[in-house]
Amino acid sequence: MNKLSKLFLILIMPAFVAAGGGGPNFSEHVAQIIFNNCTSCHRKGEGAPFEFTSYEDVRKRGRLIVRVTESGFMPPWHATSADYQFEGARGLRDGEIETLTRWVEGGMPEGDPKKLPQRPTFTPGWKLGKPDLVVKMKEPYPVPAAGRDIYRSFVIPLNLKEVKWVKAVEFKPGAPEVVHHSLFRYDTSGLARRLDARSPTPGFRGMGDGNALGPRSLGGWAVGGSARFLPEGLAYRLPAGSDLILDMHFHLSGKPEKEVSTVGIYFSDKPPTDVFTAIQMPPQFGALSRVDIPAGVKDYTVEDSFVLPVDLEAFSVSAHAHYLGKQMRMTATLPNGVKKELIHIPDWDFTWQEEYNYSEFVSLPKGTRLDTTIVWDNSEDNPSNPHNPPRRVRWGLQSTDEMGSLTLAVKPKNLSDMRSLHTALGRHARNHYNARRNRPAQAGGGLWAAVVAGVMRGDKNGDGKINKVEAPRWLLKSFDKVDADSSGDLDRRELERARDRLGKGRD
Repeated sequence: MNKLSKLFLILIMPAFVAAGGGGPNFSEHVAQIIFNNCTSCHRKGEGAPFEFTSYEDVRKRGRLIVRVTESGFMPPWHATSADYQFEGARGLRDGEIETLTRWVEGGMPEGDPKKLPQRPTFTPGWKLGKPDLVVKMKEPYPVPAAGRDIYRSFVIPLNLKEVKWVKAVEFKPGAPEVVHHSLFRYDTSGLARRLDARSPTPGFRGMGDGNALGPRSLGGWAVGGSARFLPEGLAYRLPAGSDLILDMHFHLSGKPEKEVSTVGIYFSDKPPTDVFTAIQMPPQFGALSRVDIPAGVKDYTVEDSFVLPVDLEAFSVSAHAHYLGKQMRMTATLPNGVKKELIHIPDWDFTWQEEYNYSEFVSLPKGTRLDTTIVWDNSEDNPSNPHNPPRRVRWGLQSTDEMGSLTLAVKPKNLSDMRSLHTALGRHARNHYNARRNRPAQAGGGLWAAVVAGVMRGDKNGDGKINKVEAPRWLLKSFDKVDADSSGDLDRRELERARDRLGKGRD
């Protein structure tokens, strides 16, 4: 080859590579990576800010894609487990990230459009396909631009003529910028309708029992979460004549919004063969743990342990904390001493609160010890810290307060063992609180603040007080003692002063 020919090849080689001759192109190499990992969220009608359904969509943001995938920021997936696989785990292999990088460096060629893989198909608006029943809020709820977080419940009639078994509920917020999470439950008593009718605006104050796996629960949704079907053999019971209740938490965004939630319900054609419940550690989203985080502390830690009284099988796990959450871990030490990691979230993100489903049921024999560790970072080094400079943060309902828990969804191997499990969980909650209450704490924090907040959530008529109809059962026998001014209702100040009167001791 003469010198002129070599020079010609050197000059045309960059163009040849850019055209796709020597490197990856979109149609043959990049499209499948994007379709498999990005398009489910990056499409019309979903929460992602732009679409990734075509070559032009991806080419326009090719360099951004490389940056966020190399850093691990995208695709969003925050949980790991050294011992078990999660269903639908998002993440790119090193080779896939390298392909994206080489494609961008090579000029982002399209390649032959005829070789483009089939684009994924989605039922418009629904990730799980067409629901059996679609319902929505009767009227919009006005969410103000600023103020404290709002907890409000909304009633949606279902008009069911017979018992149904629910396999999944898919939730679509109308104003996703302000809806932090929603718990779904049913009501057959008509109480929710009456409370709704008393309020001049849609819904009523409060947020149900706060239990995503309680006896009337139909599951829930949180920011970053995705709807999934329950495993085979499991279903929620939905009685005839039920109203759907959406217990919602709004975190205000700085501009007014109007929320009209839409819900898709998926029915099973047969009753379930198993029952299921939840093990939450620490209990009550950490309310019993006296969470009280001093300003500047980088690694405030709460631990919890629970020994299983019966044989169980776990099928999903979820986590909850607010802005100061740093990392979470749950392990299982089996009776033979072998330790298994159920979940580890090394870098908690308040905006992604998913439920992680195991690919297969996880067997947890009787005698297995579950251990959880939750760490919060209240230092100025935490970029998510809502306070600058940092300030003391305690357990509470506001997003700028803190919570923390890991929740393991389980089914007993024997149906008759459910009562034994619930009894043990109740005993565990009491023991956990007693162990924590003996530790020194700063004045004004701890359990009683959480108790007061929980009681005030029962203020259904919005008058800022609790009457005997709104009060929890445990408070009724001491109601008159706490009612210092004999007004027939309790305000927050009376409740805060009632700790000693009720014999709770100082926590």
